[in-house]
Amino acid sequence: MKIGKFLLLMAIALSFVACKSPKEVPYMTNIDQMPPELIAASAQAGDFSMKIGDLLHITVSGSNADAVKPFNKIRYISDVSGGSLTYSVGDATTMFYLVDKDGNIDFPVLGKLHILGMTKTQVEQYVTSLIYPRYLTEMPNVECRIQNFRVYCIGDFNAPGVIQASNGRLNLIEAIAMCHDLTLQGRRDNILLVRTHPNGQRTTTRFNINDANFIAKPEFELQQNDILYVQPNESKARLSWSSPPQLAFGISLMGTAMSIITFITVLANK
Repeated sequence: MKIGKFLLLMAIALSFVACKSPKEVPYMTNIDQMPPELIAASAQAGDFSMKIGDLLHITVSGSNADAVKPFNKIRYISDVSGGSLTYSVGDATTMFYLVDKDGNIDFPVLGKLHILGMTKTQVEQYVTSLIYPRYLTEMPNVECRIQNFRVYCIGDFNAPGVIQASNGRLNLIEAIAMCHDLTLQGRRDNILLVRTHPNGQRTTTRFNINDANFIAKPEFELQQNDILYVQPNESKARLSWSSPPQLAFGISLMGTAMSIITFITVLANK
């Protein structure tokens, strides 16, 4: 009977070790104490910076379709009635602008433009300034979108992998949601962000999403090619520990022996 009680106590102890404290699971537990201006600032969309290898879709539009046509990689088609303007999408490899190893894109009419490190807004303003008023009599509408805005999520997500933002922006909470949340064993107090900047420098930032102040960090708004890593908690790390084959065999043998002893003890007490 003593052996049976011992095994029961061992099982209970292991269950407590594997449990996660309820305080470690909820997100943003103190958000009600945050100043409203910080919450409002965190809701503003970030403006990503151009990096080598980015694939951009830049369109120039205006009321005069023929005037803006030379500045586009898309082919405008006027409606037969003359009342509307649409465009056809061609081969994707010729539709987009690749930021080359020198940080340049090859733009129609304007030639090579150095945009490395510029934000989306700055690129739009830069292209506009080169076109108007030199080539056009009215200011065009320039829109820049990134086509390969990817974030790499590894570690204790429920669905780790590569996620892509079709609208060219993504924040930390959105990335977590797209990965179907963190597992219960994932550490919410130590999420690691690895970011490569336009100049090639890498920086790291750590988030504690139990504390709502993380949404006020500038890095809350993610950038293309960011890496997010969720570390497992201590209980999962212990469970994933790999024991030597000899120790595993010994533990297995001991467990078998304890089972036999328990069986014999039960029979003897009957």
